[in-house]
Amino acid sequence: MEKKDAIKIFEDKKVRTVWDGEQEKWYFSIVDTIEALTASPNARKYWSVLKNRLKKEGSQLTTNCSQLKMQSADGKFYKTDVADTEQLFRLIQSIPSPKAEPFKLWLAKIAAERLDEMQDPELTIDRALEQYLQLGYSENWINQRLKSIEIRKELTDEWKKRGLKEGVQFATLTDIITQAWADKTTKEYKTLKGLKKENLRDNMTNTELILNMLAEASARDISQVVNPETFDESKKVAKQGGNVAKVARQELELRTGKKVVTSLNAKNILQLKKGK
Repeated sequence: MEKKDAIKIFEDKKVRTVWDGEQEKWYFSIVDTIEALTASPNARKYWSVLKNRLKKEGSQLTTNCSQLKMQSADGKFYKTDVADTEQLFRLIQSIPSPKAEPFKLWLAKIAAERLDEMQDPELTIDRALEQYLQLGYSENWINQRLKSIEIRKELTDEWKKRGLKEGVQFATLTDIITQAWADKTTKEYKTLKGLKKENLRDNMTNTELILNMLAEASARDISQVVNPETFDESKKVAKQGGNVAKVARQELELRTGKKVVTSLNAKNILQLKKGK
């Protein structure tokens, strides 16, 4: 089944989505939707209570909802309750929220945009650019971020070609690359930046993004030459790729006297911009 993960933005709230190419439909994280609609501090508990209530009412909605693996705050993929557009429209009717109608319009817009993107793939890049601009990022940072998405896709395609599995194996290799170049695991890196659910790459500085891209591009290039046949061999390649960027990071720190990996994140940068 051809699937494409994406993050959609509704009023500054991130909603994880998956595009199913075979069925030609979007699936949306129910928990993210509830958080966007209600601003609940515990959207998972809200969904659990709502799900039980719907079952008692005899609703088939909870039975028909699927589960798909989506990336969580720790960078790993977990099975998550999802709903397609039609199911989500019905679910919204059970959630009292002043944002219900705007959210329905947003869903309809996403469906229409996907049809446009299938005709013109360049629109996908244009819309990602627009979303980051809406969040307040600079155009220079956005260009780096979009390039990092391209390089990440090339790396994961290389992993898939080697027979590696999305989820734990991808997360493990990513962690090895990150620890090699940044001297921190992904979890330690996010803790340093004060992140929870936020995407780590969305909170890197320009320099951090560039070095992370160098690490992932190097891992991809080395893999294409070495042709690892096992997961253990791919782990060695991941570390080698990360080490290429580590050398660059250490040289830059030596020349500037400044640390590259810092607690500065996108929120800090945007707040500084607003302050100025």
